[in-house]
Amino acid sequence: MKESAKARRLKRHHRRNKGQSKMNLVSLMDIFTILVFFLMVNSSSDVQVLNQNSTIKLPDSSAEQTPGDVLALTVTDQDILVNGQVVIKREVLQALDGQIEPGLKQELDYQASRSSQPAPEAGRAITILADRELPYDLLKKIMSTCVDAGYASISLAVNQRAKEGAGA
Repeated sequence: MKESAKARRLKRHHRRNKGQSKMNLVSLMDIFTILVFFLMVNSSSDVQVLNQNSTIKLPDSSAEQTPGDVLALTVTDQDILVNGQVVIKREVLQALDGQIEPGLKQELDYQASRSSQPAPEAGRAITILADRELPYDLLKKIMSTCVDAGYASISLAVNQRAKEGAGA
């Protein structure tokens, strides 16, 4: 039986392209290189995101100054954490008669000793993340303990409120 011209052409085509099934990776590597440079350049942004518990409702503020990269003290419903590690229970601090809590001060002293930089004259910096409904007497005890441990530059974390008239 005789083959048609189309069948012979298809057979030649398959024989010719049989060994060329390799993938060209050069253009794929170029794309990934461009992607890496793009991510490196655009990864530095002006917004700082603090590790925040979803149960904490920060107060709103119209402050323009962004916080630096400092020690974070978080006050949750049950615990008080320094850099994400539980230091003391909130009930224990509320029941404390004095203004300085020894366990929290000890942890803050330890964190200060880990720092390689000497303490500035104004005191070390710390950011307190607490719910907007935190009682003032508890906040005062925390702040007094921070000052006693050498953390005199205290910042309170807030949500930045959008400027009025910035939209529309």
